[in-house]
Amino acid sequence: MLLPFDFNNDPYLILDFTAGNPDLATLDLTNTAVFTNYVFGRLKAAGAVVGVGGYNEHRDIYRRSSHFQQTEDPRCIHLGIDLWAEAGTPVYAPLDGVVHSFQDNNNFGDYGPTIILEHQVDGKPLYSLYGHLSRRSLAGLYVGKPFKAGEFLTEIGPFPENGDWPPHLHFQLMTDMLGLRGDFPGVCSLTDRERYLSICPDPNSLLHIPGL
Repeated sequence: MLLPFDFNNDPYLILDFTAGNPDLATLDLTNTAVFTNYVFGRLKAAGAVVGVGGYNEHRDIYRRSSHFQQTEDPRCIHLGIDLWAEAGTPVYAPLDGVVHSFQDNNNFGDYGPTIILEHQVDGKPLYSLYGHLSRRSLAGLYVGKPFKAGEFLTEIGPFPENGDWPPHLHFQLMTDMLGLRGDFPGVCSLTDRERYLSICPDPNSLLHIPGL
């Protein structure tokens, strides 16, 4: 269990953030309050307790931030799964592991407070990333701190401290950290899509959310 929801019984909504969603053209995505009202308004209208989606999704929402548009090959392919839920929602470790690294990636549209765990699966390292957390989530952490599967790990953060996004958890898996610590690309360019997908497996292999 990653969040306190049962995806086989609790109602959830798959959210579309591609150019195929006509709502996005009418929203001021740079206004986080407006963006938040849209996301949680959709959830309320659907009677859903959480919004989900996003792995390998070619998204249109990253135009809101220069963080993703710094080159001629802008980043637009989402490498994790987003779980949109209220700030303060607890997050639990999905596997036994230890803290690999953590930091506050404090840029508009970035992860904000971020934790990365290292796991061993079938004798090989697997890393899991948790982004858009609360700042207090980082208190008391240290590299190597152990967590058991199902143990409270962190919580979803409010904006603006969560990187200035509507409250949600970005959950991502990596088989190779590429030498990085406290951060890892959660979005890549179309050019880099194949390379990053080869080291960022689908997180739904752990979450088992029907319909994703």
